[in-house]
Amino acid sequence: QVQLVESGGGLVQAGGSLRLSCAASGRTFSSYVMGWFRQAPGKEREFVGAFTRSGGWTYYADSVKGRFTISGDNAKNTVYLQMNSLKPEDTAVYYCAAAPSSSYYWRANKYDTWGQGTQVTVSS
Repeated sequence: QVQLVESGGGLVQAGGSLRLSCAASGRTFSSYVMGWFRQAPGKEREFVGAFTRSGGWTYYADSVKGRFTISGDNAKNTVYLQMNSLKPEDTAVYYCAAAPSSSYYWRANKYDTWGQGTQVTVSS
């Protein structure tokens, strides 16, 4: 089983950048699909992107494509979400999650391990 801890959230002005980190322990994240999701108040949890080091692919939601980048550091067992050109509508709690397979990677219910979440607030 893998445990996940996010960090790096905060308050930033529109147009700014933040980098979120997701530190995995227990098992190397290269065995899993690592996803990022976000949830704004009153809204459902939303897929942001997914990454698999073993499979060599990365996918993003259309709403963040070209602005967000997911990467991983095997040595640190950490996955990152680099967020650039942030918009007020990006404001949410961001979660990283691990899934045992790549099937339906965009669905939150396919992920069996979740971090505690980190708040990102983008001011206009």
